[in-house]
Amino acid sequence: MLSPEKSALLTSFLAGLPAQAATKLAKAVEVDRLAGGKLLPHELILNALRPMLRAGEAAPRTPTPQRLFCRPFEDLIVSDAPKQKVKGRIARGHISTVWNWVNLALLPEASASYAAEAKASILAGRYDQTLGRAAQFWALAGAAMRNAIASDRKAVRSALGGETPLADAEEMALLLSAGAEIGEIQALLPRLTPSLDEQRLWKLRDIHDRLAASHPDAAAYVAVVAMNRLVHPWEALKIPQIVTHQTQDTLIAATDMGLVGDLLFADIEHHGGAIRAARHPVFDADAIVEHLSHFALLSSSIVKEIDIRRDGKWGKRLLKDRAAVAETMEGFMERAPKEVLAMLPVQKSGAFGGGPKCADFSRAVDDEKAERGLRYARLVVGSGSYAAMGSFGAAQKDAFEEIAQHLKGYNEDLIKEMRSLDGASSVAVERQFELAAQLTAKFFSAEEEEFLRRRAKAAQGAQAAA
Repeated sequence: MLSPEKSALLTSFLAGLPAQAATKLAKAVEVDRLAGGKLLPHELILNALRPMLRAGEAAPRTPTPQRLFCRPFEDLIVSDAPKQKVKGRIARGHISTVWNWVNLALLPEASASYAAEAKASILAGRYDQTLGRAAQFWALAGAAMRNAIASDRKAVRSALGGETPLADAEEMALLLSAGAEIGEIQALLPRLTPSLDEQRLWKLRDIHDRLAASHPDAAAYVAVVAMNRLVHPWEALKIPQIVTHQTQDTLIAATDMGLVGDLLFADIEHHGGAIRAARHPVFDADAIVEHLSHFALLSSSIVKEIDIRRDGKWGKRLLKDRAAVAETMEGFMERAPKEVLAMLPVQKSGAFGGGPKCADFSRAVDDEKAERGLRYARLVVGSGSYAAMGSFGAAQKDAFEEIAQHLKGYNEDLIKEMRSLDGASSVAVERQFELAAQLTAKFFSAEEEEFLRRRAKAAQGAQAAA
């Protein structure tokens, strides 16, 4: 066993590995664990590699008995566990709890037999045989789990540690029982399938109809599994349309096929909630823009994919979310010019300060104001592509134009000052120039920034020659 110091050093080293190297190492460690190796600290290594492995989720992983057990519901797994159960989402943290319950309490002998045979097949490279054995165990485990929950729900809740993991276990059991059909969807739609063409759509319709006859409760999950395997998840809304022969959200949302739409709207609300949670003056501009991009893309794409009625369930949710996001972003846009302009000191010109504002080079830049101003600048510029879809286009445009107009005048004042720069004020001016150059790149272009720097260099040269 490694000492705490050596464990920390190993974890730190592994965390810095490139994704490709992390994937190769994880495969080797998992194979060694399957083979019964005792020398390597398997869990320590895999826990350290897990963030890189999740980031490169498309990379194939070494099959293990537990990973194969999860295959029918793997597309529903989410890392951030909600406080309450969300149908169509299974918390990653509950998997080990359910797996241990099945292995140790529910089906100890069958689980041991499955694990031993699966390990032997994996080590021998007989993946098809391994998958076939796993499919047998899915059917057995799914039925046993559902029967246990139905016969004594309270006992299972106690064994799993609460109602939320129990609800996840119910959903796992349902999909395990439909494992063969879920496997067909996964084979039809490899991860990151670029689009849902008509041929695939009709095959999915066929799978849905077969599930509706054999496992009715699982039929709605055809669209959910497909959604999580598509580059454009909203395309999965084509499935309930072809199944229900409806295009209006009000009619689809009232059926079990509305589950995929509910999940898409939950994602919209998640991104909208993250935006609304941001507070002045401390916020992560890049994170807000990232949430905005997802919010705008999802909300606009869903409207194109399906007929959303303003008075329908989904239409009301969408209008509410857009209004809330617009209100939040308008507040940021209203404040942004003040914060950006505050980072570049100004003073009023003319007798008794009655003239227009001009750059003030007698004051040093306030680092706190500069950091805050750059944050607001990133938000104004970064949100521009999504402002119209987020219903705050006018506010974003006004903020952008006000800052850009002020920056033009400030840059001219800077160039003039550099022609007569003395040593006493050079530090303050150079700091202000660097901030102005950064803003110029954001609000105009990299070429404009480069042109500003050339003008500044020429001005300094002229001043030195004078």
